[in-house]
Amino acid sequence: MKRITAIALFAIANFALAGTSFAQSGGVQATVPFDFTVGNKLLPSGTYTIKEGSSHVIIIRSHDKPIAALSTVNPNDHKAPNGGKLVFHRYGSQYFLSEVLCDSASLNVEVPRSKTEKRIQLEQAKINSSSNTLVAVR
Repeated sequence: MKRITAIALFAIANFALAGTSFAQSGGVQATVPFDFTVGNKLLPSGTYTIKEGSSHVIIIRSHDKPIAALSTVNPNDHKAPNGGKLVFHRYGSQYFLSEVLCDSASLNVEVPRSKTEKRIQLEQAKINSSSNTLVAVR
């Protein structure tokens, strides 16, 4: 019974996402040259489209593979000069999406740090310093 309920909820969520994605603007597109994490999901390098789903949610879809991720976001007051950018936190060789800044798509949001990112941040703080990495968007 629980499995049927889970499948039904998954199907409803997919239909809801499909409906909202058609209603939204084109979003932003970026080619990310490294694997990165959004929430607790590891996404491979490639070209991605990021759109606003519903209030405080973004949808990240790969152009190369049938991969997508959802993430909650918070509004951000930062502005992106020259079109837009994605901001990643880097800890060693691991990248975590931190911000999506694109004025032309009205998408200036911050991705909250996941439990995984917080744990890795603490581990890396003992070893090395962290840094931010930027990727241009179209």
